[in-house]
Amino acid sequence: MTDQLTVETAHGPVRGGNAGDVDVWKGVRFAAPPTGERRWRHAAEPEPWTAVADADRYGHVCPQPTMPVIDLGPDTTTDEDCLFLNVWTPAGAAGSDAWLPVLVWVHGGAYLCGSGSQPLYDGASLVRRSVAGGVPAVIVTVNYRMGVFGFADLTGLGEDYQANCGLSDVLAALRWVQANIERFGGDPATVTLFGESAGAGVVTTLLTSPAARGLFHRAVAQSSPASSVYEHDRADRHARLLLDRLDVGGDPGRLHDLDPRPLVAASGGVFNEVPERFPGTIAFAPVVDGDLVPIDPMDAFSAGLALDVPLLIGTNRDETSLFRWMRSPLMPVSESQVEAMFAMIAQEQPELAIPERHVMHAAYPRERRRRRSMGISRDLGFRLPTVWIAQAHSRRAPVYLYRFDWATPFFRALRIGATHATELPYVWGNPASATRDLSYKLGGRRTGERLTARMQQRWLNFAAHGDPAADSGHARWQPYTDQRRHSLRIGARDSAVTGLDDPLLDAFGHDVLAFG
Repeated sequence: MTDQLTVETAHGPVRGGNAGDVDVWKGVRFAAPPTGERRWRHAAEPEPWTAVADADRYGHVCPQPTMPVIDLGPDTTTDEDCLFLNVWTPAGAAGSDAWLPVLVWVHGGAYLCGSGSQPLYDGASLVRRSVAGGVPAVIVTVNYRMGVFGFADLTGLGEDYQANCGLSDVLAALRWVQANIERFGGDPATVTLFGESAGAGVVTTLLTSPAARGLFHRAVAQSSPASSVYEHDRADRHARLLLDRLDVGGDPGRLHDLDPRPLVAASGGVFNEVPERFPGTIAFAPVVDGDLVPIDPMDAFSAGLALDVPLLIGTNRDETSLFRWMRSPLMPVSESQVEAMFAMIAQEQPELAIPERHVMHAAYPRERRRRRSMGISRDLGFRLPTVWIAQAHSRRAPVYLYRFDWATPFFRALRIGATHATELPYVWGNPASATRDLSYKLGGRRTGERLTARMQQRWLNFAAHGDPAADSGHARWQPYTDQRRHSLRIGARDSAVTGLDDPLLDAFGHDVLAFG
């Protein structure tokens, strides 16, 4: 330990640790405990402290159901007092005038599970790559409230409840970064907000939130469920399902007194129930509240109301194969589930012009019928909202669109390919699991290591300069525009392509509002 590892934040001093060429501060409090009367209230400033707080271990993570595909790490503890973040810097950056670009990570997990302290998101590899690649950077990972604590809309029960508490947590973390990151060697004027899956949904939602203005300057959205933001009526329907599972004796005021465990159990039950009963929807998601989310984000993008922040955005080629493999109801991947989804859309939103089936199927000329439904689910859930956002946002700021196509031989043998979240180990440079990583069981490690170096350099260059260029000899990634629909296909070798998504746009529409 050295004095350089003790940083005086705006709320009190924290002492971090050193791992050779990387310094790290773990479990730094950025907001008041959201407990007691603060349960279901937006994040608030923490009480200041004067004694040096040891920041050498991760803080608690939000209580959550167990999800087998999410490895929280061996020593993880859960508690409602979970609003902590972690900071990695090149050794010696804290206390200097380095003014390094900052990347703030929002983890995924269907708005229900995960944390910023998952072993997958250890920031040391990305910091080391940043130094080796000539763009040294600061990495921050964030915890936020999830499930019933962060994304249940209980505002119908009275003024004691606020919506979008999880979003408020991320905003509080970004405010903390603005107030404190200079003391860690970071530049508060060069902050990139990046995330994957639900975390990317947070990113695309905050891109349209006036409350986020000035808090970040670039954005990266990996596999964002961008259109899964609900109006109050749908969110209230899901809240009622939650209340039906809780024994509060007709007195919703007792919710503040309940132990977290029945709340977690109820949220897990509703999480499974909602997509079964209402295919194509999820139990927990941001809600249009007239405050943090003034209007539907897709409407905001279409109307040109999003923040004029450069955006790197994309999806994986085989997003939904994981859900079929896991037999998860979260995504409608069978023909019957997809048909049920369309029937529900037609019932709830009769004004939408749903494409004729033969027009829709024309976008999948090489897909067998059984896999065509999985493709439709993938594109309605992930790809089309992403492309529509790229089109709309490119009129306000630079946009870089990608599709991640790489799959190891093992994942190809399992027939899941480049499925949901498989790009994460290459962005972070860490195995997908701290316990066992089977990705390279059938080979492919050398290609994967080259891919890791390339993706990390592109992400870091975008964060530092707004341009995801790689070393010479690799494909040039050009911005997406209405006239030139450029994108990058990321694989064993990257390839620059134009019009990659034209068949989808022809089938489903070229406008953000073409399909609900």
